[in-house]
Amino acid sequence: MNSKQIVILIVLVIAVGIGGLVMNRKQAESWTGGNAAGDKLLAKLPVGETLVQIKIEKGTNALTLEKKNEAWTVKERGGYPANFTDISSAMMKLRELKAVQTEKIGASQLGRLELLPPGPGAGTATRVEFRDASGKALESLMLGKTQMGEDKQAAQFGGGEMGGFPKGRWVMIGETKDTVSLVSDPLSSLSPNASEWLNKDFIKVEKIKSITVTHTVATNSWSLSRTNDSASDWVLADAKAGEAPDPSKTSGLTSVLSSPSINDVVANPKPEALGLDKPTTVAIETFDGFHYVLKAGEKKDDNQALQLTVSADLPKERKAGVGEKPEDKTRLDKEFAEHNKTLSDKLATEKAFEKWTYLVSGWTLESLLKNRGELLPEKKSDASTNAAPTEVPTSPTGL
Repeated sequence: MNSKQIVILIVLVIAVGIGGLVMNRKQAESWTGGNAAGDKLLAKLPVGETLVQIKIEKGTNALTLEKKNEAWTVKERGGYPANFTDISSAMMKLRELKAVQTEKIGASQLGRLELLPPGPGAGTATRVEFRDASGKALESLMLGKTQMGEDKQAAQFGGGEMGGFPKGRWVMIGETKDTVSLVSDPLSSLSPNASEWLNKDFIKVEKIKSITVTHTVATNSWSLSRTNDSASDWVLADAKAGEAPDPSKTSGLTSVLSSPSINDVVANPKPEALGLDKPTTVAIETFDGFHYVLKAGEKKDDNQALQLTVSADLPKERKAGVGEKPEDKTRLDKEFAEHNKTLSDKLATEKAFEKWTYLVSGWTLESLLKNRGELLPEKKSDASTNAAPTEVPTSPTGL
């Protein structure tokens, strides 16, 4: 090979290299669609007073979160309070949402990425709209196919093919129809399931003084009481001679509803369908003067319908103690006023729960809905005393 041929070969190699760089750049521009990866997709997402409604649609399901009187509510649950923390967290996450990849696609590819408009068919997206007071959409977002990542630990044990975890999602912003973006968050919290957006805070029954349970069968009803808040022993009303509740079965009643939670709110309750036309009634009195009346329906699929009323007898004035010193009066009056304010606020909060019918987990009321006989010690079996005597074999003659 002479020197002239070598020069020609070098020129050809350089030309091929430059051509490759140009092609790579064109492919990168086509992939990003003119929108640089890392840009915030919803930087102008409305917040504050402008945003009053968030609507989420998937398939034939729809959820509407509405702001009323400065508080977020769930429309499909009769205006029940929504969890503001969940809404705030979702909004902050969306405002920081960045594209790790963007791509120009045709309309025929939307179904593959599950970005077709919401409906009963396959390949449809979850649509999220942010609206103002007039119902006008200020911004919208289509959530498509979830991008799965490989579970390396599961793959080591042969579970890689079936394993994996959601690591991102394909999305489409606003009215754009030909550009999709891949984000690094699966955004799984943006679901149209109303129960997932409810504020699960509920009544907190403290310092229980007495519990009276009225079953539809009168002989199963019972009433227990105790003398003070520190007592762990319960006294059974109308107890027969030698009859007393089993402490192992009643010890948990002191805090039975100290931190209950709800699973869901029934939008259009039908008493006969929930077993609330013939409920079991639980009346609870506390040492702070609160009175709770709970009506429990039938347990279905580990959910139980519940309705309630709350009232309280709160003292208006503090009675001075015997021999109370004047210098103590100011302090004690202040403590009384603060405690009464706390109880009054608690009453106002809990009375608001009277408006709705709830579904709670079956175990929430399980210990309260026992029959009277289930509170008593179990009777010992008489099998050993009634058994026939064992015959003792006689020894053979001569031995």
